Amino acid sequence: MIQVLLVDHHPAVGEGTKSLIEQENDMKVTVVNSSVEALEFLKSQTFDVMLFELNMPIINGLELTRRVVAINLDTPVLIYTGYDISSHFNILIEAGVSGFVSKAASKEQLISAIRCALRREALLPVALLQQLRRHNVRVAVSENDKTLEGISINEREQAILQEVAKGKSNKEIADILLMSQRTVEYNLTRIFGKLIVRSRAEAILEAKRLGLIPNEQFI
Repeated sequence: MIQVLLVDHHPAVGEGTKSLIEQENDMKVTVVNSSVEALEFLKSQTFDVMLFELNMPIINGLELTRRVVAINLDTPVLIYTGYDISSHFNILIEAGVSGFVSKAASKEQLISAIRCALRREALLPVALLQQLRRHNVRVAVSENDKTLEGISINEREQAILQEVAKGKSNKEIADILLMSQRTVEYNLTRIFGKLIVRSRAEAILEAKRLGLIPNEQFI
């Protein structure tokens, strides 16, 4: 039996997708609604393929992929999204993503993507293939982005960044996240260093560009 882990913070979407996949006699789907829950599951269970929604609270699909790949290099990860990911394509590939599936895909396309991933193959939309061609069939980061390869923020830093993006002050963030203002300031300094920025505004722009915090342009 092929064991599939689906991580989607929209319960209805998760259950609907589970129903579609399990029409295949050899597939069994486990649905979880958060990346935190997924990481807990993976401490005790193994899966043959994983599907991650991209834009999730606290730990998004990109960061979840990085963490999962760091502990398990063998299980293919598919990004399951309803929005265009072309601007994030290189970063996702660098993170270890094995393929992409649109939430608008037919059941046949979804199953094909899963089976391809199991064979270590990938189905890519034509637009993404064209992007690979424009980049000379390389997924390496650009000259200006070389420092991004090692960027990874923890859950606390990501939560702080999300509140910063909402325009919250350090004091407000401290109250919301139940930590001291000094802790918020310390973590912001660490975040600025990781992103190589000097202001909150620059940090927000860079974090959204890298997919470290949700961006309204994709899910």
